[in-house]
Amino acid sequence: MLAIVGIITVFAMIVGGFLLSGGELGLVLKALPFEMMIIGGAGFGSFLLSNDMSAVKHTGKDLGRIFKGPHWKEEDYRDLLCLMFELIKLARKNPVAIEEHIEAPAESTIFSKYPKILADKEAIALIADTMRSASMNYDDPHQVEEVLEKRIEAHIGHMSHSSHALQTVADALPALGIVAAVLGVIKTMGSIDQPPEILGRMIGSALVGTFLGVLLSYGLVGPFAAKIQSTQEADAHFYKLIREVLVANLHQHSPNICIEVGRQNTPAENRPRFSELEEAIKALKKEAA
Repeated sequence: MLAIVGIITVFAMIVGGFLLSGGELGLVLKALPFEMMIIGGAGFGSFLLSNDMSAVKHTGKDLGRIFKGPHWKEEDYRDLLCLMFELIKLARKNPVAIEEHIEAPAESTIFSKYPKILADKEAIALIADTMRSASMNYDDPHQVEEVLEKRIEAHIGHMSHSSHALQTVADALPALGIVAAVLGVIKTMGSIDQPPEILGRMIGSALVGTFLGVLLSYGLVGPFAAKIQSTQEADAHFYKLIREVLVANLHQHSPNICIEVGRQNTPAENRPRFSELEEAIKALKKEAA
């Protein structure tokens, strides 16, 4: 919702200011389709040129984040902590029984309680691979923490590709606007024998290209890239929380302490209250009893 308000504000202030200052909007609107074809089309072409199909699809999918915000919400962090509690408690109680859950998460009665988390392959792989390694006596907390850190960094780098790709396009748009303006000037020079009022309108149309390139870059595409990056950074906390809980588990803290470590490392805006999480864990214990 906030993103939509932002877009409306950008256009309302620019168009409103132009009209209030006595500007002629008709001249801009007449040139806009052709300038948009040159600038927008060239920008999209350069985007396709500099990325593979996987990155193009990833960027298209991430555009939805501009309006939806981060993928992981407060209830998802609570569910993650509950999931980790169940897994850690079972692993401590019966190391053999945990194997069926981490080897086939899709068929696990524990993982299936949390379908949104189960749908995230990276989150499930982080949990399953680390707990599997612990069962194979690869349980040095410092080594595991380092491995998890590198794995999460690589995943975040992959997630950030779409924001970087959009920012590259945003950086190119002002120059493409100049290209469109130069083409307009060339067109004007071809009609140099026309009266001044006609030449003035033609030059004005040419300058729409510069205006449009700068507007798209700093008013839309650049902010889109920044918004996607901020949501990706917010979602990265979800995977870092998994790391913190798993490392605490390797330090042989009690399941409750492991979960509290995770809760404390949850971003403030998504951190479940202690009493809320305690009630959720009590409900899990009653269900298991």
